[in-house]
Amino acid sequence: MKITLSFEETISGDVSIMVDALRASTSITVALNNFKKVIPCFTPEEALELQEKIGGVVAGERNGKQIEGFDIGNTPVGILNYESDEDTLILTTTNGTRILESMNSKVLVGSLVNAKSVAKASCRLANDHIDVVMAGVKGKFAIEDYLAAGEILYQICESLDEYELSEYAKTAIMASRDYDALTEAFMNSRTAKRLIELDNLKDVEFSCQKNITENVAIFKNNELKLYI
Repeated sequence: MKITLSFEETISGDVSIMVDALRASTSITVALNNFKKVIPCFTPEEALELQEKIGGVVAGERNGKQIEGFDIGNTPVGILNYESDEDTLILTTTNGTRILESMNSKVLVGSLVNAKSVAKASCRLANDHIDVVMAGVKGKFAIEDYLAAGEILYQICESLDEYELSEYAKTAIMASRDYDALTEAFMNSRTAKRLIELDNLKDVEFSCQKNITENVAIFKNNELKLYI
């Protein structure tokens, strides 16, 4: 099995894992506790238009802030605790949902909170190539995505007997092995500082936790559903 790490765009036509650790990947993963599906939209206008047509809860952010007129922001803690009779979450975010649009492969969503589960799912789905794709922030490298990707890559390797690992992927695994250092890097990342300024410390702390859920979202027909 070929295992690689990429930034923004996948290099695999087989299986890709999108990682936007703060916060889209984490929000999508925990949303499947309460919603049957998550529909990513690429603009706030598209999200509101879709809500008018099909109902559902509309969630999202731009530059870390909840979008005016939306039911909730892109907040894993908020989404996890959100009470609604609706079974669909419509989500638009600055980075993660944008990355999904360009992937031409089987796509899973990964973060620290489901690293082991998404790794195992990718191994079941893949024929010959798993690519972990960091979303970054507006075209810039984000350390939290790199470290979350490292944990996922480590779990992939643990699940396979034979694999060919790119050197870029190896460095991410090495960087992610010290959990105390990882947590410190998460909390002091550019993204985390921005979120903390916006009173979202709980989201950052929640997203730092490893392997606390078995939920894995798979992207099919422009919808995210629970992979079983």
